[in-house]
Amino acid sequence: MNQEKLAKLQAQVRMGGKGTACRKEEVVHRTATADDKKLQFSLKKLGVNNISGIEEVNMFTNQGTVIHFNNPKVQASLAANTFTITGHAETKQLTEMLPSILNQLGADSLTSLRRLAEALGYDDEVPDLVENFDEASKNEAN
Repeated sequence: MNQEKLAKLQAQVRMGGKGTACRKEEVVHRTATADDKKLQFSLKKLGVNNISGIEEVNMFTNQGTVIHFNNPKVQASLAANTFTITGHAETKQLTEMLPSILNQLGADSLTSLRRLAEALGYDDEVPDLVENFDEASKNEAN
């Protein structure tokens, strides 16, 4: 190889001036699977056991939303007072889940639901007509 090509390649590798590292350091990115493995290892040390037969988990928040897990993997360690729920989570409004979760609501959730229903109001009257539809059909016929 000739000297010009070598000098050109060396200039591309050098990052800073005199006294700095000669080459770029390759950054190793950690993946989420590595964090998941560490979490599973920590849970194993706590002695969690799988709990089967749970079809859904609903977590109620103070903002009136529900974190809904469908077919989650539930693990528990009663000695460590630790419960884990893993799976696909969906954040939904309380009104979206209403018919199926009424038996899961506590007293405070029921009162907030009652206030929400009162705020919406119940209107069983027929609304007033804004336009005359007979005139519109006559205009179309002409």
